[in-house]
Order: sequence, then structure tokens, then C-alpha cells
Amino acid sequence: MKVLLILVDGMRPDALVKNDCALALLEKSVYTLNAETVMPSVTLPCHMSLFHSVDPSRHGILSNTYTPMVRPINGLFEVLSNAGKTCAFFYNWEQLRDLSRPGSVTFSHFLKGKTLGYDKTNDRITDAAISCLKENDVDFAFLYLAFTDEAGHRYGWMSNEYMQALDNSWKNIAKIVDSLSDEYMVIITADHGGHDRSHGSDLPEDMTIPLIVLGNAGKVDLASVNIKDVAPTVVSVLDVPPDEDWEGKSFVL
Repeated sequence: MKVLLILVDGMRPDALVKNDCALALLEKSVYTLNAETVMPSVTLPCHMSLFHSVDPSRHGILSNTYTPMVRPINGLFEVLSNAGKTCAFFYNWEQLRDLSRPGSVTFSHFLKGKTLGYDKTNDRITDAAISCLKENDVDFAFLYLAFTDEAGHRYGWMSNEYMQALDNSWKNIAKIVDSLSDEYMVIITADHGGHDRSHGSDLPEDMTIPLIVLGNAGKVDLASVNIKDVAPTVVSVLDVPPDEDWEGKSFVL
């Protein structure tokens, strides 16, 4: 079994039911539209909690500025790499570079969305991920799509422009899912939601995220699931022990 984790930045669950491409994939999946992220519901803190399975109060990242942890915890990339697994990372928002420590990622592809356009880089990093996963033996891959969050901040969450960015993301998701072999389990989620032109609060619109599982990985229990449960799930599927400091639990039983 291999795992592809796809994260759509700022994807609100209630937007999915208005998108035909998302609905088509939901019909084939096990999913919840009521998963929870962490506070502050800001991109880098949420990603750090996803990859290190602890609250922001523990990893210490409370804004989109990275600072080294006072008492470091191995993240998902490090745990898998130390177990001999091959990892790949595809992203278009540069602040995520610190999710992986040096030596833990074999394949990495970054395009600067702010300069090249988040819509175009969504497409290009998805194509890069498809090419990499077809040509190489990758155990875990992370594909991050930033366009939705950019549209939310610029035009407002649930605006027409936001929904168009969501559609771009889901067309890319469908494209890569269709390209994968049956050995891949795919997890699709978000870091946070959003309201008006912002996020970061404890409002339900900011804190509630979708979590979607495609592929035959065993019994899936998505009751009361949190973003901190993603990393323990990935290592469980890949038969690797979690880090002893991780707080989440696997939702694949």
C-alpha cells in the first residue's frame, strides 16, 4: 500500500456539495464534512499540526512564520524516511518548505504561486506529481494546492471566484486520482476553512474541514476526527510506528 495526501488550502466542506467533480469522487469514498482543525486556524500552524500530530501550543508555530521547535518532534516525513520509506512533496506556497527536515524527502517540486499564478501552478504541480508517481516508487506523496485560499482572501470565501478556484483544485484531484494504480490510498483534506476574506478564528466556518478517503485500506472510522489524526493514519497504513510524541490516532482501523 502507498499513500497520496492531497490538501486544498482553505477548502470549506459546504463548498464541496456545490461542485460536481467533488461530488463524483465523494460517491466513491468514505468521508466526513465535519472534521476539525486546530487553533489558530492558520495555514502553517495547521500544517505543522497535521505533519507532527500535536497542537500549535506544542510545536510553537502560531503564525505563517516558521520558528524551530524548542523541543523538536519528528514529523511525518522524518518518521517515514527513518523507516526506509520514499517520500515526495509537491507545493506552490513556499512557507511549507519547513514541513520536511533535510534528507527526509526524495522528490520535491516547488513552484512559486504568488509569482507564476496559483491557478497555473495548481495545474503544473499536479502534472509534476503525476509524472513522478508514474516514474518512481514512492511510498508517500503530499500534494498541496494553494489556489482556493488565495481566491478566498482576494474575493471572499464562497464567492464565485472562490468556487472557480475550488473547481480547479478538484479537476486536478480527479486527474491525479485517475492516474494512480490501485495500490494507492488517497486522503483529501484541508488545513482550515474561511469566512468573509479571512480565517484564523474559532468560528465553525474556519475550524471545520472535510476529510475524504479513497482506496481500500481497511475499516475507516471518521467519527470525531481531527487534523492531528492524519499523520498517525498514514504511518499506520504504511506499517510504520508513529512517533512517541504524536497525539492523534489512526482513523484506518
